[in-house]
Amino acid sequence: MNDNSLLIVDDDKPFLTRLARAMEGRGYRVRTAASVSEGLVALAIETPAFAVIDMRLQDGNGLDVISELKRRRPDARGIILTGYGNIATAVTAVKLGAFDYLAKPADADDIEAALRAGAAPRPELPEHPMSADRVRWEHIQRVYESCDRNVSETARQLNMHRRTLQRILAKRAPR
Repeated sequence: MNDNSLLIVDDDKPFLTRLARAMEGRGYRVRTAASVSEGLVALAIETPAFAVIDMRLQDGNGLDVISELKRRRPDARGIILTGYGNIATAVTAVKLGAFDYLAKPADADDIEAALRAGAAPRPELPEHPMSADRVRWEHIQRVYESCDRNVSETARQLNMHRRTLQRILAKRAPR
């Protein structure tokens, strides 16, 4: 893709300015927006090849901008940035057309690597992917093991009540 047009949508003005400068320095033709409505207007004027969009904006959800980007230009590579990462929003972002999902704080190098990763072939999806319950259970088990099987410490690290954790650990692994 020779088109280096990039739209950055974020309501954190200092971050928006820094990221725009950094991406311009890497050869992108950058346009910025500070809200969902400004982002949608920017897409109507010119639909970029790349987009970096904050998930939570003052006037709504960045996923609205991603879905409009993909509607207007299916080959565009959009990345969602968020300070509130969780599996459900990551899955939703990808279903709506986001190419990747990065947790804040992400620097320009991370963002460019994610934007350019599209040039490499994506790995095939597993025939039988793990359920969200299984992914959660495995994450809890990894944290539990890293805490030397200390339930109280694991509960603290997972920000979970100790009794809730004990109930989860007592159950069999979900499929």
